[in-house]
Amino acid sequence: MEALGRHLLLELYDCNPEALNDVDGITNTMTQAALASGATILKVEFHKFAPIGISGMIIIAESHLSIHTWPEYKYAACDVFTCGDKIDPYLAVDYLTTHLEAKSSSIIEMKRGILRDQKYQPLKHKQEVVNV
Repeated sequence: MEALGRHLLLELYDCNPEALNDVDGITNTMTQAALASGATILKVEFHKFAPIGISGMIIIAESHLSIHTWPEYKYAACDVFTCGDKIDPYLAVDYLTTHLEAKSSSIIEMKRGILRDQKYQPLKHKQEVVNV
């Protein structure tokens, strides 16, 4: 079965807390991670919380990259969602892991938009719930 995209759920542990709280640094790191994967950047948006923490997203032509940081726990949750076969989301993961100085990480890869039938049938709807 073919999928429309791959969605990587990345957990980064024991990161550099200063890096996780530097909005300019996080913006640059996420931007460079997107470029490292071969993505086409369309929009960049990040927000710094008071007193600490950052959330942000890179919208790419191929989908998105997002991050939410908890410097007080040295933890970041990242999504790397890519569509098509011209970019490699694992290159973005490698970049993020290295530049946020994560001592450990975990990744869950989900196939998104699995096409069970190549015939487009827009009126049929079936909902599935999967607990991960």
